[in-house]
Amino acid sequence: MEKSLTGGRFLLVTILNVVITIFELLGGLLSGSLSLLSDAFHNLGDALSVVMSYVAHRVGGRQQTRQNTFGYRRAEILAALLNAAVLILVSLLLAVEAVRRLLHPEPVKGDIMLLVAVVSFLANLFSTILLNHGAQHNLNIRATYLHLLSDALASVGVIIGAILITIWQISWVDPLITVLVALYIIYESWPIIKQTFDILMEGSPDLDYEAIAQDICQLPEVDGVHHLHAWLIDENNVVFSVHVNMENLTLSNIEPIYRQIEALLCRKYGVNHVTIQAECRRGKDESLFYDQNDWRHE
Repeated sequence: MEKSLTGGRFLLVTILNVVITIFELLGGLLSGSLSLLSDAFHNLGDALSVVMSYVAHRVGGRQQTRQNTFGYRRAEILAALLNAAVLILVSLLLAVEAVRRLLHPEPVKGDIMLLVAVVSFLANLFSTILLNHGAQHNLNIRATYLHLLSDALASVGVIIGAILITIWQISWVDPLITVLVALYIIYESWPIIKQTFDILMEGSPDLDYEAIAQDICQLPEVDGVHHLHAWLIDENNVVFSVHVNMENLTLSNIEPIYRQIEALLCRKYGVNHVTIQAECRRGKDESLFYDQNDWRHE
């Protein structure tokens, strides 16, 4: 987490969201506004999301141990997945209730709705500003930031709806806004679900593996590359392993080639951790990516 994203900022964002939640719950009950009540539940989720995000980051920053040799960075990926999944679930439930309200409109007090929505928007906007920088480089913070941004957008929709209700008394605008915001939140949350799931399933990062193989093969003494593996610890840390065919060299001659390969992968492809297995002729004719049947022919 960036230095600017201190525990104090997370605490401030959490307190803001708890206050907004109580304020919107009361405002929603007094005005009869579903969009305010839905915004209140989103804000409650935001407060829990911020706490979860901060705890996950603290766990993720712990040093590696004998039981977790890659460290604990996946804690943040799990938190991001859970945050996004909860956000989608809550949005679906509120969308269902909004459809019911569209079919059976209920009276809404636009003036109370407007006042609460404006205060909520300003508070949510301030919270998103506090977390904006870290959201650019961290899935965990990005998921939390999305919670806050979605609430800020929801508040804008509620403000518009409150104005329309106050002027023209069209109460069906309230559940309509709830549906639109819910759909937008689901649309924005799905990529986080997909990316975190790919990381947890050891999916390969988006690299040009054919180009990597060609670059390695252009190094002196390298005759071939096979059994390449790459996966992500989190969205920023790539782990890479590969078998490299070389001439029959001594270990002291192989180590400089290892360093060249590591420097190439780090500088050009952003790989953080490299494991190389040198071989003379073994596996030279095998595929670039591991085939579980290859061992049967060795």
